[in-house]
Amino acid sequence: MTDAIRVMIVDDHPMWRDAVERDLQAAGFDVVAVAATGAEAITRFNATRPQVVVLDLQIPAPSGVEVTAQVLASEPSSRVLILSASGEQDDVLAAVKAGATGYLLKSASSDELLSAVRRVAAGDTVFTPGLAALVLGEFRRMNEPATPAGEQLTDRETEILKMVAKGMSYKQIAERLVLSHRTVQNHVQNTLRKLQMHNRVELTRYVIEQGLDDED
Repeated sequence: MTDAIRVMIVDDHPMWRDAVERDLQAAGFDVVAVAATGAEAITRFNATRPQVVVLDLQIPAPSGVEVTAQVLASEPSSRVLILSASGEQDDVLAAVKAGATGYLLKSASSDELLSAVRRVAAGDTVFTPGLAALVLGEFRRMNEPATPAGEQLTDRETEILKMVAKGMSYKQIAERLVLSHRTVQNHVQNTLRKLQMHNRVELTRYVIEQGLDDED
């Protein structure tokens, strides 16, 4: 016989929290902790280390999104299933970015909740059907690999990128390569766009991470 899945419930509405707890216990789950606030959730999570956290987003500080990020940072093997009244895109994506692997609306049935907890504990991602396409698109975007060194960049863009990382100004780069200041600026802007970055600091970090600074 396998051990019961250990679950923590976080919701600031007592009646709702108690109802979820009863449903989970009746189905054989081991409810190891309940909490009404973000602060309680973090404290009790650290004390009990549940496999799954069933978490409302709209709770007293810290928020459900912050709790998600904090508990997963301390125990990456745990899973967070959001159970929220909100189906707003910003809320869903914020939860996904924080690391939640499940998101159900509170309109879900008891059976749907029990199934979701089991699936999330097993490593699946589970979302209310109406949110599935939105979440899938976000997962794809988030899981795209970082651009490898040189990929998508022209030889000239890579050459200028290395010079930027060395701290050279656009004027210095232009003089070195016998190009106009505007041409150098355009190459840098294209490189930023291709690498989905915003400034020279990020470009410099990219060069170091990719080992381009070690190249001749």
